[in-house]
Amino acid sequence: MPRLRRRHSRVRTVKLLPFILSVLLILFRYYPTSAADEVAVNSALTVQTVMAESVANPEKRFCEHYNDLNNRIRDGLVTRAAAASEIKRLLGEIRPQYYRQGGEEYPRSVWIFPLAGYGIRAIDVGLNHGYIAKGYDFFSGNRHGGHPSLDIFIIDRNQDQLDDRSGRPVTVLSMTGGIVVAVENTWEKGSWLRGGKYIWIYDTTNDLLVYYAHNNELFVKLGDMVKPGDRLATVGRSGYNAGKRRSPTHLHLTVLQVKGGRPQPVDVFAWLRKARVLPSLN
Repeated sequence: MPRLRRRHSRVRTVKLLPFILSVLLILFRYYPTSAADEVAVNSALTVQTVMAESVANPEKRFCEHYNDLNNRIRDGLVTRAAAASEIKRLLGEIRPQYYRQGGEEYPRSVWIFPLAGYGIRAIDVGLNHGYIAKGYDFFSGNRHGGHPSLDIFIIDRNQDQLDDRSGRPVTVLSMTGGIVVAVENTWEKGSWLRGGKYIWIYDTTNDLLVYYAHNNELFVKLGDMVKPGDRLATVGRSGYNAGKRRSPTHLHLTVLQVKGGRPQPVDVFAWLRKARVLPSLN
């Protein structure tokens, strides 16, 4: 019984914390006595804001945790077993939050081709369309082998990240529905990061992780919910290899099926054949 009382006491304290902070803010705001009090007010305001955001957007908090995990996997800072366990746990938390916030189901039949103004012919025409699952291990992070991906090329002969026909950026569209669980928007030329500026979206309907890499400008952030056809980014040349002269400008698309916390590559070329093509948005 003493343990039970202590636990209930902690719960009550957590619930009362916003009220306590509000009272302290009123006291400090109207009865300041020193510069230290100003610091205390600002600190309390920051805590209150963070707590309010956490309550209003719980899915964003889980996405931030997933993004942190994704970075550690990318950088080789976590074991395979620990990473798989965390992926299973976090996606299990994100999925119900997605639906609680009004997220909808989007089957493969409503998928959108991921580049506005382009279609299936923009994909690599080589053997298996450049898709090589052999040698790939998600948990190898930035050092992974294989190429379980489809490269979708834009017409950009002078490599200025613009469509030669329109002189405008090409918009990357969300192929699926889902929620943004990881992003990288700080890539700079010379960085070792292979994906450059990238986006990971968790497709809750099909239990997929969808990776859009080598972008230029990103339009989404962690916790954003998307539907097929939503704007994600513009095609760019970010990434260790993608930024080199020998590499044509393209979107790097990878789709992974999550099985027990272990993402496995999926070739979606056949599905992209059926995907609806949207006209250029620029």
